[in-house]
Amino acid sequence: MTIVLIRAENQTKILNSLADIERHAGLKINGKPRIIDNELADKYAKGIMKDRLRSKSKIAVLVSVKEDATLSILKIRKIHPPAHLVVISEEYRQWEEIKKIFTTLPPLKGYYSSKNPNRAKTNPPSPK
Repeated sequence: MTIVLIRAENQTKILNSLADIERHAGLKINGKPRIIDNELADKYAKGIMKDRLRSKSKIAVLVSVKEDATLSILKIRKIHPPAHLVVISEEYRQWEEIKKIFTTLPPLKGYYSSKNPNRAKTNPPSPK
């Protein structure tokens, strides 16, 4: 399991980035993304990257993905989501702190996995 921090200007960019992670990067999202305080997210991103951030985020989420950190990084590098994505693996000191608070964070509203087999079909196929 790997955690991805997504920082963005608005919720639309977060939702588009989540869709890109699933559709284009081919990563499997576990459960619901969790909303994290944007200032805390900026602090984590700055600490992991060990560099200053180009801009502050207005909204941020944490999402758990099934794949390991190396594969997640390789796949995310190939896509161009509209938000800033930071893959957080167990090697970072922030990992334990994030893991502890993850389940206590509120879920992101408006996110529905396109890969969820239990999701209701909005347009069932028409009979031929």
